Amino acid sequence: MNSTRGSRTFAIASLLVAAITLTATGCAKSEDNGSSGSDASQAAPAVQTPVASGDGCTLNAYGAKKLDLKNAVVGFSQSEKEANPFRIAETQSIRDEAAKVGVKKLLTTNAQSQLPKQISDIQDMLAQGAQFLIVAPLNSDGLEPALKAAADKHVPVLTIDRKVNATACKDYLSFLGSDFVEQGKRAADVMIKTTGGNGKVAVLLGASGNNVTTDRTKGFVDQLKAKAPGLEIVAQQTGEFARDKGQQVMEQLIQSNPEITAVYAENDEMALGAVTALKGAGKKPGKDIKVVSIDGTRNAVQSIVNGEINAVIESNPRFGPLAFATAQKFFGGDAIPANLIISDRAYDEANAKTSLGGAF
Repeated sequence: MNSTRGSRTFAIASLLVAAITLTATGCAKSEDNGSSGSDASQAAPAVQTPVASGDGCTLNAYGAKKLDLKNAVVGFSQSEKEANPFRIAETQSIRDEAAKVGVKKLLTTNAQSQLPKQISDIQDMLAQGAQFLIVAPLNSDGLEPALKAAADKHVPVLTIDRKVNATACKDYLSFLGSDFVEQGKRAADVMIKTTGGNGKVAVLLGASGNNVTTDRTKGFVDQLKAKAPGLEIVAQQTGEFARDKGQQVMEQLIQSNPEITAVYAENDEMALGAVTALKGAGKKPGKDIKVVSIDGTRNAVQSIVNGEINAVIESNPRFGPLAFATAQKFFGGDAIPANLIISDRAYDEANAKTSLGGAF
């Protein structure tokens, strides 16, 4: 990047960060940096101010035209059925903010965890006149036909929650979400603290084919290798981000690896399933076997209060305010960075009870 362009991009990114200090609908603003016990008394967590990275994308570069969202048709493509609290909160945040902004028409679809359906969902919304798309991708790969259909119509696509393996400002506008590698590292740090750095760890992997699973695994595994060689990973098996599957896998792992002393679940639903399995096997989760997970659902935070989960790293699903603020700035002529990375808090026994109201 040359110095002129770098200065311009930095200035734009700074302006964007300053302008998008937003709170989720009905939530109080948070200054929490994610550390345990910080600002724990707040009623609910905010959508954090993002850290911008990557070159800025403009209307001209994308081939899009200025648009007033109050006269626009906006589409939201949800990837998974809304039985998971994360997905419920994510979709509701988009709906709430669309209403707050005054979007003319919001189209919503749910792929039910089927990639072909998500592709057809996006194509259908384009056929219905969608002028801006917010997409929570099911997988990092495979959405190319849908992205191409949007690009052919010069309809910007903002991806949230999961990244796609494509080119920003060409195949999609920008990615809005968490740093999943960092989440894995933070989970490892908490696990090290909780276990004293020694023990046998089982990892409940998320669904294959997306960067969330890959990154949360990498962050956790690399951090244990670097900081706690005494914590040995003895099993890694996918629970597909589902509670019932997490329970089933944990039941099997207890039988095949009775020496397990800790569990890292890559989302709260699998962790809650693991807790059920451990209790069914006569174990005391949170005590006999330490449990650390990622998400920040109310049920998981309550399990910390109950002493059955030791810690949870948040992955904030309330993308609505930031997603629509990003759209407004883009259609207003500002450049949007390729990545908008939010910060996430953490829950443990020190703050879980007072922070319960902010969990989703």
